Amino acid sequence: MADNTHSQAKSTGVQTTGHVWDGDLQELNNPLPVWWTYTFYATMVFALAYWLAYPSWPIGKGFLPGMNTITYVNTEGKEESWHWNTRAKLLKETQDAVIAQKPYYDKIAGLPYEEIAKDPELSSFIVSAGKAVFSDNCAACHQAGGQGKVGFFPNLADDDWLYGGSYATINQTLTKGRRGYMPPFNESLEAGQIDQLAHYVFSLSGGKADPAKVAKGKDLFHSQAGACYYCHGDNAKGRMDIGSANLTDQVWLWADVPGSPDDTVKIDAIRKVIVGGLNKGVMPAWEGRLSAEQIKLLTVYVHELGGGK
Repeated sequence: MADNTHSQAKSTGVQTTGHVWDGDLQELNNPLPVWWTYTFYATMVFALAYWLAYPSWPIGKGFLPGMNTITYVNTEGKEESWHWNTRAKLLKETQDAVIAQKPYYDKIAGLPYEEIAKDPELSSFIVSAGKAVFSDNCAACHQAGGQGKVGFFPNLADDDWLYGGSYATINQTLTKGRRGYMPPFNESLEAGQIDQLAHYVFSLSGGKADPAKVAKGKDLFHSQAGACYYCHGDNAKGRMDIGSANLTDQVWLWADVPGSPDDTVKIDAIRKVIVGGLNKGVMPAWEGRLSAEQIKLLTVYVHELGGGK
């Protein structure tokens, strides 16, 4: 049974709501702490101010744009103010970063590569800014650390260079792009000949292959039928002028030899490359996509990644 008459609790003297159950079970009327009450009111004031300062409530087909504005330079090069939003904020922050970096880019543009590498301040800038440009444009293929992916994209972090590792060559690669190609031999050579070539190529880098097949593969490599020496050279060390691979080292780009568990599988990986050829060694030209200063920055960054030559 409940009594709704307001009264004072007998034991504490605190006002109750008047609700009493079972004769002595009462509901006390304790007020909220003053600090809590004022904090609650403060959050209401803050919310109102936030709604007015920033985009908030929808109104019809629009919304409250807020009173805060951001000033930035638009694509036409004119200064423009707009109500606060994340896109305008991003544009402003990007433009501020470009302005802050301009003195460094100007210095890079006016110095030869060797002088850039010797400048501690520029070297530090290249590490930070170069990494950002590389991540945005190159990491999708060459991976974040430049380690590449066997069968798809070259490793930029080692000291093996298909087209050469000089500043001028790297800049040329970035500016104009590259297109590697190896014809398929599945129609011009018999399966046995391809197997012989695979054994010979594997032996060039120290792999254990069938001696008889190696001997025949060597003759085929230097013959008009195989004609592999045209691109890879008489010594099989490749030609940087056309980006053909050095077959005598243990650096493998297209055949996944390092990832294979035994010699049989490794030879089979080489055989597949000979059979199908290669037409996926395409590097896009960055001229027109990146500024000359950005390409020069990337040139130094990539050169340092792999200990350029």
